[in-house]
Amino acid sequence: MTMNKRLIRHSFQLLNVDYVKLGNKWNFRNVISPYYRLYYIDEGVGMISGPNGSLDLSPGYLYLIPSFTLCNLYCECFLSQYFVQFFEESVDGISLFSNCMQSLKIEADASDITNFKRLISINPGRGINRSNDPKVYEKDIYYKEYTELNNLQSIAVQYETQGIIFQLISKFLKPEIFHKDRVTVKPSAVMDAIGYIQINLQTPLKVSHLADRANLNTDYFSRLFHRYTGQSPVNYILQKRIERAQYLIITTKKQQDEIAELTGFENVHYFSRVFKKLTGLAPGAYKTQNNTLNLIA
Repeated sequence: MTMNKRLIRHSFQLLNVDYVKLGNKWNFRNVISPYYRLYYIDEGVGMISGPNGSLDLSPGYLYLIPSFTLCNLYCECFLSQYFVQFFEESVDGISLFSNCMQSLKIEADASDITNFKRLISINPGRGINRSNDPKVYEKDIYYKEYTELNNLQSIAVQYETQGIIFQLISKFLKPEIFHKDRVTVKPSAVMDAIGYIQINLQTPLKVSHLADRANLNTDYFSRLFHRYTGQSPVNYILQKRIERAQYLIITTKKQQDEIAELTGFENVHYFSRVFKKLTGLAPGAYKTQNNTLNLIA
């Protein structure tokens, strides 16, 4: 008998979970968060829109917004929802939804509602209950607080929380919904380069150096990297640097020049130009529009 030895390469860390009733103040544009948002709507109407079109928020459906997915959130009158927000971790630094960066919608069933209620019951007090004033809300402090709350959970609650998130995520992984290339085993040279990039974003990263580490010709290494990641090494490095910058902008009070330095850019002007190219917003505009975005469901 042949056993499927494919390993689960992604894990998810709880940030917030709650049930909320929203009004017309739930109206935000150009949301790009470093964490996933997953909703179940039980009453009212709303909308998620983005570069790939719009989705009506309707009772009886589940909605998933992967991390760093650009979207707009809108409620004209009333909307009530169960929601869970969570960070993703992966062994190779590549998101599960890296090839499916868009808001997704599927019909829910009774087990999904039960899962949301159970997730809330075993993680009490994990809603978003703080001031909407960004001067009061110290995001970095509270992200650390939520991480510590996860560390204080019993192992049983940790496993059950992770299991419920896996169950909810799995609904969006069906072939007719989840358009992702077939999972392939990446060569060690590519895996090593990805890991090296992830932990050395602050330092100068040259493709020639990555190739030398793998004992490969630079051109061959670049073709190999592109084949297994869908991106050139240079574009992959820029993407990861901007994702790190987005996280730092949202979760800290660091200035642009410091963030540019921490993410490996030669100067703040180049950082700003690349940031706008990849996100559609200048760093300052991104910071302004995110002052309150991450305080809502």
